Amino acid sequence: MSEQSTHRRRGHRTRWAVGTAVLVVVLGTGSVVVLANSSEAQTPVAPPPPVATATVNKADLSEQEDAGGTLGYGAETDVNGRKAGTITSLPSAGATITQGQSVYGVDAAPVPLFYGTLPFYRELSAGVTDGPDVEVLETNLQQLGYGGFGAPDKKFTAATAVALKKWQKAQGLPQTGTFSPGDVVLAAGPIRVSAVTGTLGGPAAGPVLKTTGVDKVVEVKLDVAKQNLAKAGDQVSIEINGKTGTGKVLEVGHTAVAEKDGNGQPSGKSVITVTVKLDDAALAGGLDTTPATVHFTRAVHKDVLVVPVGALLALAEGGYAVEVDQNGQRHLVPVKTGLFSGGQVEVSGGGLAAGVKVVTTS
Repeated sequence: MSEQSTHRRRGHRTRWAVGTAVLVVVLGTGSVVVLANSSEAQTPVAPPPPVATATVNKADLSEQEDAGGTLGYGAETDVNGRKAGTITSLPSAGATITQGQSVYGVDAAPVPLFYGTLPFYRELSAGVTDGPDVEVLETNLQQLGYGGFGAPDKKFTAATAVALKKWQKAQGLPQTGTFSPGDVVLAAGPIRVSAVTGTLGGPAAGPVLKTTGVDKVVEVKLDVAKQNLAKAGDQVSIEINGKTGTGKVLEVGHTAVAEKDGNGQPSGKSVITVTVKLDDAALAGGLDTTPATVHFTRAVHKDVLVVPVGALLALAEGGYAVEVDQNGQRHLVPVKTGLFSGGQVEVSGGGLAAGVKVVTTS
């Protein structure tokens, strides 16, 4: 660990100041002679300076692995128009669009957003065979206030057609009772417009927009050799511009790609993309994109004795010790170290227990 190596430099502590007086023991006589500069003979020797101490505590200690990432809104999705006509309205980049709101306009009529993951793949009207796309349509109609057909299911009934016509009327569309795949834009949830690729007056059947999710996320390119660090649902800590918060792993990619260095050349490593959602979007401030660091938990040791890393003393013969302070009397206790994390280190050794005081520099 980097913290362990950082503190190997401490061989011993010097606590007693060396005064200017010289103590000489005259062998064979038992006499003690103190030689001192006459100008300093009356100056008392200063007592040793006080030392900082810390209490040995019991705690859960976790070992972390850091990985660099980038704050953003996640992967972009292309929105391609599936309806013939002319583009007559477009949103602005950065706009957020929710269920039922217009994404763009064709021939002065809105193309709204519906929620779902199964793409509409055929026209729907009375007489079509049962299918899961009917259930997606009915779910959206009901959520937007156009029900009357019971619980959404795979059957397109006369009641479904009535609800569809009411929705079409509200949108300013011909009340045909027929639904076409190009009548809406489908997404799993609210969308954010990341770029506008279509043009007013251009053909509606073609590229229109690029979108992302609306939540700020951090994407990490994680070495495939470390992919066991991240699992969907895991809690992680995130650092952005010196501020630390928490997040949750949303997705762990299953496709490895070659990592590229700063010059765009292959680095020799393969990486997967791990997407982490911020628990509090305010952690990012007003930034839409910036570098970030994600701290993944590698291991957790529960209910162990911990001291500040600054309490460790590197022994000349190897290993570590801590200096126990008992009412001003101090002695060394050799210890075995475990996890290092957040300026704390796991220790074990004879005579150590929670509540014991140890000398420390931090």
